[in-house]
Amino acid sequence: MLMEIASRIQKGLDRHSLDNTLKFDCGEDGVISLVDGRALLENVETDCTIRISASNLDKLIHGKLNPMSAFALGKIKVSGDMSVAMKLGKLLG
Repeated sequence: MLMEIASRIQKGLDRHSLDNTLKFDCGEDGVISLVDGRALLENVETDCTIRISASNLDKLIHGKLNPMSAFALGKIKVSGDMSVAMKLGKLLG
Protein backbone atom coordinates (compact mmCIF):
# COMPACT_ATOMS: atom_id res chain seq x y z
CA MET A 1 0.00 0.00 0.00
CA LEU A 2 2.80 2.48 0.84
CA MET A 3 4.34 2.04 -2.61
CA GLU A 4 1.05 3.18 -4.21
CA ILE A 5 0.73 6.10 -1.79
CA ALA A 6 4.36 7.15 -2.43
CA SER A 7 3.70 7.05 -6.17
CA ARG A 8 0.67 9.33 -5.81
CA ILE A 9 2.62 11.73 -3.56
CA GLN A 10 5.43 11.74 -6.13
CA LYS A 11 2.98 13.04 -8.74
CA GLY A 12 2.20 15.92 -6.39
CA LEU A 13 5.91 16.57 -5.86
CA ASP A 14 6.41 16.65 -9.63
CA ARG A 15 3.81 19.45 -9.86
CA HIS A 16 4.68 21.40 -6.68
CA SER A 17 8.12 21.43 -5.17
CA LEU A 18 8.59 21.09 -1.41
CA ASP A 19 11.58 23.02 -0.08
CA ASN A 20 11.53 21.19 3.25
CA THR A 21 11.73 17.53 4.19
CA LEU A 22 8.77 15.63 5.56
CA LYS A 23 8.14 12.09 6.72
CA PHE A 24 4.92 10.10 7.04
CA ASP A 25 5.49 7.56 9.81
CA CYS A 26 2.94 4.76 9.42
CA GLY A 27 4.31 2.66 12.29
CA GLU A 28 4.80 -1.00 11.45
CA ASP A 29 3.65 -0.39 7.86
CA GLY A 30 6.74 1.75 7.21
CA VAL A 31 7.57 5.34 6.30
CA ILE A 32 7.44 7.64 3.31
CA SER A 33 10.03 10.42 3.38
CA LEU A 34 9.80 13.42 1.08
CA VAL A 35 13.35 14.53 0.40
CA ASP A 36 14.86 16.48 -2.53
CA GLY A 37 11.65 16.26 -4.57
CA ARG A 38 11.34 12.51 -4.18
CA ALA A 39 8.98 10.26 -2.20
CA LEU A 40 11.20 7.55 -0.69
CA LEU A 41 10.26 4.46 1.30
CA GLU A 42 13.18 5.18 3.63
CA ASN A 43 13.39 6.39 7.20
CA VAL A 44 15.54 9.53 7.12
CA GLU A 45 15.84 12.59 9.36
CA THR A 46 13.30 15.24 8.27
CA ASP A 47 12.11 18.73 9.25
CA CYS A 48 8.65 17.41 10.11
CA THR A 49 7.20 14.00 10.95
CA ILE A 50 3.55 13.12 10.58
CA ARG A 51 2.45 9.99 12.40
CA ILE A 52 -0.58 8.48 10.69
CA SER A 53 -1.85 4.99 9.93
CA ALA A 54 -1.35 3.76 6.37
CA SER A 55 -5.13 3.49 5.87
CA ASN A 56 -5.68 7.07 7.07
CA LEU A 57 -2.82 8.32 4.87
CA ASP A 58 -4.50 6.64 1.91
CA LYS A 59 -7.78 8.39 2.80
CA LEU A 60 -5.93 11.70 3.22
CA ILE A 61 -4.30 11.65 -0.22
CA HIS A 62 -7.58 10.64 -1.87
CA GLY A 63 -9.42 13.54 -0.24
CA LYS A 64 -11.55 11.31 2.00
CA LEU A 65 -10.01 12.55 5.26
CA ASN A 66 -9.91 16.21 6.24
CA PRO A 67 -6.43 16.94 7.65
CA MET A 68 -7.65 19.44 10.26
CA SER A 69 -10.39 17.13 11.52
CA ALA A 70 -7.96 14.20 11.57
CA PHE A 71 -5.47 16.28 13.58
CA ALA A 72 -8.17 17.37 16.03
CA LEU A 73 -9.31 13.76 16.48
CA GLY A 74 -5.76 12.51 17.04
CA LYS A 75 -5.61 10.49 13.80
CA ILE A 76 -2.61 12.61 12.78
CA LYS A 77 0.22 13.58 15.11
CA VAL A 78 2.77 16.16 13.97
CA SER A 79 6.24 16.67 15.39
CA GLY A 80 8.94 19.05 14.23
CA ASP A 81 8.24 22.06 12.03
CA MET A 82 4.43 22.44 11.88
CA SER A 83 4.69 24.94 8.99
CA VAL A 84 5.97 22.12 6.76
CA ALA A 85 2.85 20.06 7.50
CA MET A 86 0.71 23.05 6.52
CA LYS A 87 2.21 22.92 2.99
CA LEU A 88 0.68 19.49 2.37
CA GLY A 89 -2.60 20.87 1.05
CA LYS A 90 -0.88 22.29 -2.02
CA LEU A 91 1.12 19.13 -2.51
CA LEU A 92 -1.79 16.70 -2.21
CA GLY A 93 -4.43 18.90 -3.83
